Amino acid sequence: QVQLVEIGGGAVKAGDSMRLTCQASDESVEDYALGWFRQRPGSQREFVAGISIFGGNTGYGDFVKGRFFISRNRVLKTLYLEMHDLEPEDTAVYYCAAKPERNSGRVVGNGDEYVIWGQGTHVAVSS
Repeated sequence: QVQLVEIGGGAVKAGDSMRLTCQASDESVEDYALGWFRQRPGSQREFVAGISIFGGNTGYGDFVKGRFFISRNRVLKTLYLEMHDLEPEDTAVYYCAAKPERNSGRVVGNGDEYVIWGQGTHVAVSS
């Protein structure tokens, strides 16, 4: 089974940018829709961004407002989340997730559909 490991995270200041990477353990991730989720302190998990199998379709949570960008590299088996203009409200543990998907164009926004999760990486944004 595919395993996911998030790389990146840490402490930044408001207005800074950061890129998170999710490394998959094997090439079977090619058949998975991928996504990023986050859990802010005291809040439930929320959808950040999702990407279809070939990367042609993407979707974002409403709060993103054009600040974040998701991408994937099928050769490297990686998933990325570029975050710009970070705000203190973006402080959270960020998780990448994978879901086997037959519809190559589908972006999956429902966290309950994802079956594989990384361990999470903490992002702290100070004002």
